[in-house]
Amino acid sequence: MNKQIDIDGVHFEADEDIKKYIDKKLSKLFKYCGRRNREAMHASVKLKQTPSKDKRKLTCEVIFKLPNETITVTETATNMYAAFDIVHAKLKTQLSKYKETKVMRHQGRKQNRVRAAL
Repeated sequence: MNKQIDIDGVHFEADEDIKKYIDKKLSKLFKYCGRRNREAMHASVKLKQTPSKDKRKLTCEVIFKLPNETITVTETATNMYAAFDIVHAKLKTQLSKYKETKVMRHQGRKQNRVRAAL
């Protein structure tokens, strides 16, 4: 498993299958940050079970720490895989927006340097 991903269960016993599934899916999201910053990235996953009257509810919370920002996504469902898939989709869109803003800032600086040199 990836050293940069911590998976903890709160009132929920996470088996190896769900841990491998989460590790595999989250490892792919590290590409949204530059190579230099990948070492500073860290993901913390909290799997929680809350009893309710009708059904048991499972909550998946992912805290993704980036060099200058922290992204937190939480989702509740009746199945942990479904909750994580929804969290993964939300996290992917937020990380792509993060990457776009960082790249746009960097490209803007390059254009300013070129204009200043001319």
